[in-house]
Parts: sequence; structure tokens; C-alpha cells
Amino acid sequence: MRRGGPSVLGIVLAGGEGKRLMPLTADRAKPAVTFGGTYRLVDFVLSNLVNGDILRICVLTQYKSHSLDRHITTTWRMSSLLGNYVTPVPAQQRLGPRWYLGSADAILQSLNLIYDEQPEYVAVFGADHVYRMDPRQMLAQHIESGAGVTVAGIRVPREESSAFGVITPGSDGQTVQGFLEKPTDPPGLADDPGCVFASMGNYIFTTKALIEALQRDAEDPASVHDMGGSILPQLTDRGEAALYDFSANHVPGETSRDQGYWRDVGTLDAYYDAHMDLIAERPAFNLYNRQWPIYTHSGQLSPARFNAGGIASESIISAGCLIRGQVTRSVLSPGVVVDPGAVVQGSVLHDNVHIGRGAVVRGAVLDKNVEVPPGATIGVNPSRDAELYTVSKAGVIALGKGQRVS
Repeated sequence: MRRGGPSVLGIVLAGGEGKRLMPLTADRAKPAVTFGGTYRLVDFVLSNLVNGDILRICVLTQYKSHSLDRHITTTWRMSSLLGNYVTPVPAQQRLGPRWYLGSADAILQSLNLIYDEQPEYVAVFGADHVYRMDPRQMLAQHIESGAGVTVAGIRVPREESSAFGVITPGSDGQTVQGFLEKPTDPPGLADDPGCVFASMGNYIFTTKALIEALQRDAEDPASVHDMGGSILPQLTDRGEAALYDFSANHVPGETSRDQGYWRDVGTLDAYYDAHMDLIAERPAFNLYNRQWPIYTHSGQLSPARFNAGGIASESIISAGCLIRGQVTRSVLSPGVVVDPGAVVQGSVLHDNVHIGRGAVVRGAVLDKNVEVPPGATIGVNPSRDAELYTVSKAGVIALGKGQRVS
């Protein structure tokens, strides 16, 4: 935080394997997956923390972290003169020759970061969600409440509760009365029985409460050593947990349409749908809010170019793209080439994808360096696609990094 404010250390949990997002996570950690053309998923949480004046941040990594580590070190350079930093912290095995057993164990094994910094508060945020949030507002409520931990919650339909940790608020709307990890049939909210409060995976701890909770958890042989599955229920049982309603959070430059937007893009369908949210005439999530920017590094590329009658509509076209065919309702990362006669519809193409002359790509996510040969089709013959590629429940076709197209 700025001088004179409370001291806060940001810890970003970025070690997730992201199995449900395969094949995009076959060669990288989930927070390193490209999103919105030029961003990585980790850029959203880091931008929120930095915009909110949390300027000392440790990113805990583990699974296939090379591209994530490289992105953080080359993109997220803070002022060392002021003592600010964003640094990747790989699994250090400080407590013995073992990897992280869970997100709580990851922080336990990294307590040296907290001891060195000696913050009053620790903001523990997840690394793979798409949203804007001012953490200062959550911090202010946490300080005022005197709670050991405050967890950010968002209302979701009750039928979706099995995908989230579900918070039961007390009668005051702020105390956490109960916490269930991915329940199948939780009670609805008193004022909205069709909804529940889902945990966003964002927590603010009073430092003393966090350290004590981690130490108690480490001594519990039955624990799964997870922040949501272990630490939050523990502090809830002790009456030390509070709820922060994300709908109360506001950032500069927001619109009535994208205020309160939050997406867990942990599946191919959610990832694809979130991209479609970007390209509407009135986007559900506005990438162009300059008052609360999402930061990244896009490299030194020439502007996108349209030749040979190439056109694009309702799409995001990144720098370095060469469009000679037709692109509609799609998101193209830097360096994508679409040759004459090719058609790209409702698709997400990562860096340096090449769509050959006369090829057709519909409803697909193609990871970087995929080459679609001239005349080939993806998304035209469902039975053939199912034999050759990964196809999601909703029918999104996904090809991994450099995957060969038949």
C-alpha cells in the first residue's frame, strides 16, 4: 500500500495444473494461458492488486511454470527504488523434500516471505479468474470488522454451487456462518433462495490469524491443506471469518454492464464463453477501461494488416495479424495469419496460428503455432472432430500447442 496506509503483502496462488482446461494447459500452468488476445490469465489478478496499491506481490508457482515465470519477470517490473516488486516464487521445499500438498501448504512452505516483509495484512488471491476488483474496498471492510479473514463472495445460481466453495452468511450479511466445499444441494440465500454466495478464492487475512491458522492446519493429519477446503472452514468454526460481497465493489471507469463481472474460466466452455463476452457490441467485460487498465506485455509487433479483401467483424484482432480471409465473432492473438478464402467464425486463435487458403474454422480454440492446412476444416464435421481433437461438453473444439491438423 502507499506510504501512510496499512502494510499489505499480496500472495497470488498460481500453481494450479488446470486439468479441466486441457489441452491449453498441457505445456503451461493455468495462470499462463492466453486470454483476450494479448493477456495471460495472471495479468488480471496482478492488475487488480497493483491498481489497488498493493505493490509487493509474491506469485507462488509450481506446475510447468516456465512460461509463467518468464511472463512475470519480463512484464511485471515494479520500482525497486520504492521497494515494490512482483516476483515469482517457485516451490522451495523448505519443509522437506515434497511439493505443495495444497494451497494452504503452499503458503505454509513460503512463510519466510511473510516473516521477511512483516505486513499487517496478507491478501491471498487466486490467479486464474477474469474480473476487475479494487482490493482496497475489501481491505477497508476487513480492518473495520476485526475479522481474522475476509473472503470475497459472489452470488451464483444455486444449481452451479457444486463448482464452488459456498458461503453461508450470518443474519448481519457479513459474518460467515458456514462454509461448504462444492456442495450438491446447499441452502439458498434468505433474500434470494435461487442463489448462493460462491467464494471467489480471494482472501484478506490479518497476518497473525493467517500464521496461526496455517500452523494449526499443518498439525491436522486429516486436513487437505487447502485455503478454501481447510483454512476458511477452520476460521469459520472459530467465529473469525467475514464475507465481502463483491457486488459492492466498484472500480473507476466501469459500466453498468460490466460492474460485478467475474468468471472462473477453468473449463474449455467457460473459457470460450468468456471470450465471447468480450466481443459483443456492449461487452459484458470491457477490456478498454483505461481508468482501471489490465496490464500485459505484447511484444514489438507491427499493426494488424488486412489484404486481398480480408475482413473482420465483431472481433478482436491483435497486432501482427495478417487477415486475407473472413473473420467473424473471433479473438485473434498476435501474429495470426488468415489466408485468402479462409473462414474463421466464433473462434479463439492464439499466437502465430496460421489458417491456410480456403480452410474453415468454426467454434474452436487453437493454441499457439497451430497450422491449419489449405482446405482443411475444423468445426464442420462433428463426428470427425470428436475423433481427432478435444471437444468440450458444449461442442467447443480445442487443439493444443502446435498440434497437427489432418
